[in-house]
Amino acid sequence: MIPTAADALTDPRDEDGLSTPTRTRRRRLFGIVAGAIFTPVVFAAMWPVTFDSREELFEIPKGTWARRMAGEKREILPSEIHLLVGIRNVLMLKNSDDVPQIFGPTLLMPGQTLRIPFTRPSENYFACTAHASGQLLVVVEAAPTWPWNRLSWRVRRMLRSLSKP
Repeated sequence: MIPTAADALTDPRDEDGLSTPTRTRRRRLFGIVAGAIFTPVVFAAMWPVTFDSREELFEIPKGTWARRMAGEKREILPSEIHLLVGIRNVLMLKNSDDVPQIFGPTLLMPGQTLRIPFTRPSENYFACTAHASGQLLVVVEAAPTWPWNRLSWRVRRMLRSLSKP
């Protein structure tokens, strides 16, 4: 059968063989899926980075030194601590153990809290007797101010949290 002009008006199909309602449904579905993916990405990029406190607190629990001397290699502090200048830039260490602990050049007595503010982006290595390896890295990053920086910071933070055991 040879198509005529009347057939084109009654059954509008294009070169792919799809009718107009099918094409419209596909476009709507694509728009919904794209919006569902794109909207959270835009919010993650545009939403400012905030925390409840500027301080990141780590506590050395009671009995840490005794467990370490007994041969236990349990991690009580992460190997890396990440801070943000101006947003979360104060590292606090509280020694709840029965013996003094050393953090960098500081002797942290039992019950004492050490507060270290960081004002510039940097990587700082500290000797730490509470850490299994004896060393701790504090990474201080610049605050992500632009949308792309915020998005990449949030992705890096999520990947770090997923890689923790």
